[in-house]
Amino acid sequence: MLNIHAEIESWPIQGRFVIARGAKTAAEVVVATIHDNGHTGRGECVPYAHYGETPQSVLSAIRSVALKTADRDELAALLPAGAARNALDCALWDLQARKSQRSVSDLLGIEPPRPIITAYTLSLGSPQTMADAARRAADRPVLKIKLGGTQDAACLAAVRDSAPDATLIVDANEGWHQRDLQQLLDQCADLAVALVEQPLPVDADAALRNIKSPVPVCADESLHIIKDLEAIADRYDAVNIKLDKAGGLTHALELKAEAQRLGLSVMIGCMVATSLAMAPALLLAGDAAFVDLDGPLLLARDRKPGLTYRGSLIEPPPPGLWG
Repeated sequence: MLNIHAEIESWPIQGRFVIARGAKTAAEVVVATIHDNGHTGRGECVPYAHYGETPQSVLSAIRSVALKTADRDELAALLPAGAARNALDCALWDLQARKSQRSVSDLLGIEPPRPIITAYTLSLGSPQTMADAARRAADRPVLKIKLGGTQDAACLAAVRDSAPDATLIVDANEGWHQRDLQQLLDQCADLAVALVEQPLPVDADAALRNIKSPVPVCADESLHIIKDLEAIADRYDAVNIKLDKAGGLTHALELKAEAQRLGLSVMIGCMVATSLAMAPALLLAGDAAFVDLDGPLLLARDRKPGLTYRGSLIEPPPPGLWG
């Protein structure tokens, strides 16, 4: 039987992270550690209240698991997709890499992570606040702006004015209403927005079938696992794949392959978390259309060793972090 340990950690955020559903000042994560014959593997996840998760519920779920071997199929049979399974799945990959003295990319037979540009997220705020934030980040090539408030049109215009050369991604976090959708999408097109994420609530996104969007639209909250693709493939142009939603690297790889087979563009995304949560996701990022793995950049401090960010360029994970 593998020895599994888990604990809750709190990592302070620089200022506040604000989206349409609320604000937070700390990233509450759960770290799973698996020990086996002198070897240790780690994985990090972010419990998400919007999906019915709390740090304590995820901690309890991890601690309830009894794994006889490092068998990811056994893990998938014990836990549903979600944060708890993600932490354990990533810990199993890390454990296997350390036991075999091979990288996870080598075990998977895929290209190792390479330096890659991530989007940088601007929290939802007033037009002036967002303009100021965009001006400070104007040298970053890709900005992801959180919308879903009452002044979205003004906020979007203010950000574009402050960062005229940046590629813009808009993330509404289900915060738009169908009555405003066409007008907002048209404004996004006018301001050369590259992608709009989850404009409508999950239970209302069927309306996207009847919208002729001038900007590619990406599913986030509407996509967790492979079976979700059947329902959304005719509504969206792209999908945001996150390890916490998919339940780990194993199933995120399968989800990505199927999404690409269906002709959907792929974004590799994250929750606000430390480098330990970002490192496994980098294995998915190499050929993704968009990469949004800026979690550590939003924190007041990161774990050590952590990823190296040179501006918005993420270097491959250092030895000792993961995988």
